[in-house]
Amino acid sequence: MDLADGLIDHPYDVYRSLREAAPVHRIAGPDGSPAWLVTRYDDVRAALADPRLSLDKRNASPGSYRGLALPPALDANLLNMDPPDHARIRRLVGRAFTPRRVEQLRDPVRRSADRLLDALGPHGTTDLIASYAAPLPITVICDLLGVPHEHRRDFRDWTDALVAPDPARPQAAKEAVGAMLGFFTRLLADKRTQPADDLLSDLIAVRDEGDRLSEDELMSLAFLILFAGYENTVQLIGNAVLALLRHPDQLAALREDTARMAAAVAEFSRYEGPALLAIRRFPTEDVTLGGVTVPAGETVLLSLAAANRDPARFPDPDRLDLARDASGHLALGHGIHYCLGAPLARAETEIALAALLERFPELALADEDVRWRRSLRARGLAALPVSYAEKIS
Repeated sequence: MDLADGLIDHPYDVYRSLREAAPVHRIAGPDGSPAWLVTRYDDVRAALADPRLSLDKRNASPGSYRGLALPPALDANLLNMDPPDHARIRRLVGRAFTPRRVEQLRDPVRRSADRLLDALGPHGTTDLIASYAAPLPITVICDLLGVPHEHRRDFRDWTDALVAPDPARPQAAKEAVGAMLGFFTRLLADKRTQPADDLLSDLIAVRDEGDRLSEDELMSLAFLILFAGYENTVQLIGNAVLALLRHPDQLAALREDTARMAAAVAEFSRYEGPALLAIRRFPTEDVTLGGVTVPAGETVLLSLAAANRDPARFPDPDRLDLARDASGHLALGHGIHYCLGAPLARAETEIALAALLERFPELALADEDVRWRRSLRARGLAALPVSYAEKIS
C-alpha cells in the first residue's frame, strides 16, 4: 500500500479504514522502502514503550526506511538513541531543560504573543500561520537557545525545507542541513567564549559526576530542540485555531471558560496533533505487534494520528470535544521517548490561544479551502487565512 495515498488531505479517513481492516499493515514508507504500520491505540502505546523497538539506525536492516538523513554531527540526538546513551543524554539535558525554566518563560511568551498581535492592528485579514503561529514558537525557542535575532528567519526556512521539501528544489533539504550545521558550529564556539543566560550555554557547562555532552551530542541536541520545538508548536497552534473556527460551539465554550485551556490543548493534541507518525523504529528481535510478527531490523511506523482517533480508547473520536478527558493521547509520544519539550509546547499553545481569543472576539476563517503542508512528517497548515477584529467598546 502507498502510505502517501490520501494521507495529506484526508488522513483520518485513510487511518480509519486501515484501523478497522487490521491493526498492522505492510506498506511503502515515505521514501518507498517497506515498513510496517501500526494503527490501533493499545498497540501503538505499547510499542512506543517497548525496549525491543530501537531508534538506533544501526539496528535497521539494509533497505529499511530510516527517516531523515543527517550528517553525524546532527544525527547523535535523542531521536536516534536507545538506553543507556539515551538515558545519559536525557539526564544531562534535564538539568538545564527544567519545569522551572519553562515556567519562567510564560511571561516572555505572553509578551511575544501580544507584540505579534499588536502588529496585526485592530482588524483586517491575515495568514495566521505566517503572522502568528510560526513566528511565536521560533521566537520562544531561539530566545531559549540564545540564537541571535538576525538568524531567526533562516531557521524557519531551514526547518520548512526539511519537513515539507519543495519538489521543485530537490537540493533544498541538503542545503538547509549544511546551513544549520555551519550555523550551530559558529554559535557554539561563540557561546564557549561568551556564555550567556540561555540553554545552549547551560548545555555546554552541564556536568553530571564528570560526564558531559560531546561536541556531536551538543550540536545534535541543539538541532533537535530547535527543530522539534518549532515544528511541534507551530502545527499545534495552527491546527487548534482551525479546529476552533470550524467548531463554533467549542469556540464559544472556551471563550466562556478560559480556565479550561490546558484541558482544551490536550484535546487539540488528540484531535489534530502535530505529527501523523512517530519516529521510525527497528525491532532488535522478531516482535509480535497486533498479532503480526515483524522481523528484526525491519521498519515499524507507529501512527499517532490513527491511535488518537481510535474509538476503543476515545469514544466518538472524530468529534472535537473540549470537555473530553483527552489524557493519555499520544500526540507527543509515550514512554522514555516522550517529547522532552512537551511542557513548553503545551504552555506556548495555551498562551497563544488565550492571547488570540482575548484580543480578537471577532475571528473567522477568511477562506474555507485551507491548504495542508505536503508532508508526512508533520501535520500542519501551509496557511490559515482569517479575518479578525477587536471588540468595539
